[in-house]
Amino acid sequence: MTWHYARMAEIIPAFDPVARLRSAADDRAAAGLRRRLVPRRADARVLDLASNDYLGLRGDARLAEAAAAAARTWGTGSTGSRLVTGTTTLHAELEDALAAFLSAPAALVFSSGYLANLTAVTALSATLAAPGDGVLIVSDERNHASLVDACRLARRGNVRLHVTAHADLDAAEEALARRGERAAILISDAVFSVSGARADVAGLHRIARRHGAMLILDEAHSFGVLGDAGRGAAWQAGIASEPDLVRTVTLSKALSGQGGAVLGAPEVIDTLVDTGRGMIFDTGLSPTSAGAALAALRILKASPDLPAAARHATARLAATATELGLRATVPDAAVTSVILGDPEAAVAAQAACAARGARVGCFRPPSVPDGEACLRLAGRATLSEADLAVAKEALAVAAEHWNHGRNTAQAGRTSR
Repeated sequence: MTWHYARMAEIIPAFDPVARLRSAADDRAAAGLRRRLVPRRADARVLDLASNDYLGLRGDARLAEAAAAAARTWGTGSTGSRLVTGTTTLHAELEDALAAFLSAPAALVFSSGYLANLTAVTALSATLAAPGDGVLIVSDERNHASLVDACRLARRGNVRLHVTAHADLDAAEEALARRGERAAILISDAVFSVSGARADVAGLHRIARRHGAMLILDEAHSFGVLGDAGRGAAWQAGIASEPDLVRTVTLSKALSGQGGAVLGAPEVIDTLVDTGRGMIFDTGLSPTSAGAALAALRILKASPDLPAAARHATARLAATATELGLRATVPDAAVTSVILGDPEAAVAAQAACAARGARVGCFRPPSVPDGEACLRLAGRATLSEADLAVAKEALAVAAEHWNHGRNTAQAGRTSR
């Protein structure tokens, strides 16, 4: 046996896993898809249009004081999973406040919105797949990566996944109507994170109910931005309290904090507490984050005009990009994207904006489909006229770079 393996080592060349990773990185670099972490400075003087700080609360002293007060009372960490030591009275207060504000029967807080999605989809699909019954998951092809990953984790045994074309309600209904499984879950973003487009939430719920399916709606980019005082897309559609609706939200965008939550019927929350691996095995949300989120929620309730201000600022950013000859998505919430197509063009345009004092997002495959590399701009309730002027100047330079690159490419094709 020893001789056999020794001979095989001589015959088969040794595989170098690090060399394979290096080669893959080189391929990504050639395609313009390398990513690098660039630490931002606390004192950087730059207009931030890249973050999801939709209500402009990131630097609010009330959030910082609430986080500090929580740390003084509870310490900096939750010290364990939610079922051990990771649930404090502060967590319970935050869950009650979220449920009341969003007109949900109950809420459950997680350490991130990503984990909330993973746990909701996997635990609910596994429980609905009772012995002898199957479950069909129907998911929009443009859903957030956390939902995509959740669906992949859930797809096992008698749980089947069907991915529909983006925003195609007819395709979703057909999949539900033709299924052989008894149970079904329909999943969609409420606002899609790159385009800023809103889903037909009421239409999705009608389809789900007509076919006895549960609707899971990710409100990460609609909570704090849509509906009365930012109560979200489901509230705006009049379905927030429906028992067959499950919502996920993040505390890291409009509330400028950290964490996520699932909202739904008590039976939903009980299922996640009893069986959700992201609940049972993950360290609970830190008390500092819970305290900051509670403070942000109180500010939102006291300043119900903030969501409209964020939407208005975003609409102005989109209009400015369009006036400059760029192709911008029409924002339904607080996000607009400038579609440039080529990944290298998007990176160059992002750098051009940075040189003019504006930080913008740059999204390339696989975050977006091939040919749809873009700049992502997030509006903010606190953007001033001076800020919007800086944004216009930065976008003008980006448009100049993009047009130059496009003209150069066209000239090259013509010469051939």
